[in-house]
Amino acid sequence: MRSGVKDERYSFITVVLVCFFLSAFVFPIPVYATGEIVSWGDRKLPDQPLTNLTQIAAGGAHSLGLKTDGSIVAWGYNGQGQCDVPSPNTNFTAIAAGYKHSLGLKTDGSIVAWGKNDFGQCDVPSPNTGFTAIAAGGYYSLGLKTDGSIVAWGDNSTGQCTVPLPNTDFTAIAAGYEHSLGLKTDGSIVAWGRNNEGQCDVPSPNTGFTAIAAGDYHSLGLKTENSKKFLLLSI
Repeated sequence: MRSGVKDERYSFITVVLVCFFLSAFVFPIPVYATGEIVSWGDRKLPDQPLTNLTQIAAGGAHSLGLKTDGSIVAWGYNGQGQCDVPSPNTNFTAIAAGYKHSLGLKTDGSIVAWGKNDFGQCDVPSPNTGFTAIAAGGYYSLGLKTDGSIVAWGDNSTGQCTVPLPNTDFTAIAAGYEHSLGLKTDGSIVAWGRNNEGQCDVPSPNTGFTAIAAGDYHSLGLKTENSKKFLLLSI
């Protein structure tokens, strides 16, 4: 009796192992190349493989990817030219995607902007030099300068482009749909623009932040404790 049970157990294990090995051929486990994107949701990736990417950015209905060679690839909705990267498509170091416009930061510190420009969100203010970071909002754009100041342009209907004073000592920027965030050298966050959902009400204590991110109607700040905690500024 025990022998029969043992035989059945071994038979069951054998069947499981055979099914496992067969599944590797019928339903192979995906293996991704270095720097390849995995995408899900409404907008899918192009048919060709996207590899050797170092940065990615998601806009309203389009996506951007920065390649190791300094070029930008773009895909998704292109009704306003937000996926038409201007030539020469070289020497980019950072990317940002707004609702229907795109930004690229060059190695020389200049910003290239393309796509929908009904509010001047693609008209980079002069002098277009000395930028170290970029962020794209709904219909506006932000650029962080080497001196720690923020330059903002485009739609300012809710004050999202009116950087609070003193406009100094910023180390990072983030752009939501109609509100903006700036991270200071002392670890505090400055928020301005539309605040209908409390997205600009930074919780106390406003200290110890190391990174920021802005959504349509909410904001995030990463704290230093264990580099794992975060605060949600609105719902």
